[in-house]
Amino acid sequence: MDSRIWESVDHLVAWLDEQSTQSPQEERLLRILKLSEEVGEVGAAVIGATGQNPRKGVTHTWEDVQHELCDVIFSALVALRTLTPDAARVFAERLAYVEQRSADFRRPAEAPQAAEGV
Repeated sequence: MDSRIWESVDHLVAWLDEQSTQSPQEERLLRILKLSEEVGEVGAAVIGATGQNPRKGVTHTWEDVQHELCDVIFSALVALRTLTPDAARVFAERLAYVEQRSADFRRPAEAPQAAEGV
């Protein structure tokens, strides 16, 4: 991940820490809970983009959905950085693990060997 992203996350966390009136423990929990709020906003944007609420009709665009997804990502990165100062390493290691796991899954299984004489 681009190091500029982590620099931005560090700045956001520092700014949020400066503005906080909560204890560090409460702040940590609230930043994790913020993810639920943001995911809910993604859901609302999808419902709005598809017009699934007949009372409201189409209220959002797919660009709105993209923006809300970015907000989920920002919130997750801030929460991760709040949990550990080594967030970039934790993220990189987890990404490598997921990439390897998906590569193993995508690799075609070897065909079983046919039994002799069958």
